[in-house]
Amino acid sequence: MTTLMPTDDNNNPIPALRLRAGAGAHAIAATASSARNTTAFDAGTQIVSLYATVPVYIRFGNSSVTATSSDHYFPAGIYYDFAIGGEGAAQYTNVAVLRADTTSGTVYVSEKI
Repeated sequence: MTTLMPTDDNNNPIPALRLRAGAGAHAIAATASSARNTTAFDAGTQIVSLYATVPVYIRFGNSSVTATSSDHYFPAGIYYDFAIGGEGAAQYTNVAVLRADTTSGTVYVSEKI
């Protein structure tokens, strides 16, 4: 398989993405009420990275998505990549967050291309 991506010692592609400039950085307040990014992810974004300063619940969806305590738990202090579309899957445009305990914080989201 031909690729322009960097490769490891076994010649396997290493998926390397760059950060989207401009509106590709989001900060979402994680409080007792669900909140989501106010600017939708760019149509060309297929991966987003999340970092939370407090434990949160997260849910991906459209501009009306809300997070609840039944959604996926995401721990504080972890930097993690999520696929939000591509390969025929509908693209998510937003992520909603809800703090998982009594301490409020921030969830940082970076779009990658």
